[in-house]
Amino acid sequence: MLKFIKHNLERIDGIGLYPMISLIIFFSIFIGMLIYVFVIPKSKIEELSNLPLDINELKNKDYEQQ
Repeated sequence: MLKFIKHNLERIDGIGLYPMISLIIFFSIFIGMLIYVFVIPKSKIEELSNLPLDINELKNKDYEQQ
């Protein structure tokens, strides 16, 4: 089965370009996420880490705002 796929892909002109493009996209997203993780304020990280535990507080806060 792999020979069938490989044979068809070898006939396409410029097929070697697609792995390079996908690698560049992957690394750019990966580096972007690394930068985001190091730049995000620590208070935002604390807020997001406590979010699953503060469901009742969020419901009360939404109710008080209405």
